[in-house]
Amino acid sequence: MRRTFYQFLMTKRNPGSIDPEAEFANNAFYDQSFPKQSTDFEEISKYLEENAGYLPSMDIFDKVFNEYRES
Repeated sequence: MRRTFYQFLMTKRNPGSIDPEAEFANNAFYDQSFPKQSTDFEEISKYLEENAGYLPSMDIFDKVFNEYRES
């Protein structure tokens, strides 16, 4: 069974890191409403655009999602 994007994103967590991908993962970890069961780019992208003030640029999401697709 394919893992969800959230599960993939959690592999990027690194508390204390200033790496944008790690900060995204760290903040998503504390986001109670994050679509944790989703594998769908559009669903996650829409959620982040509307709700994730902690994500300074959607380019970070795009990069991590591409890594997720390739994994």
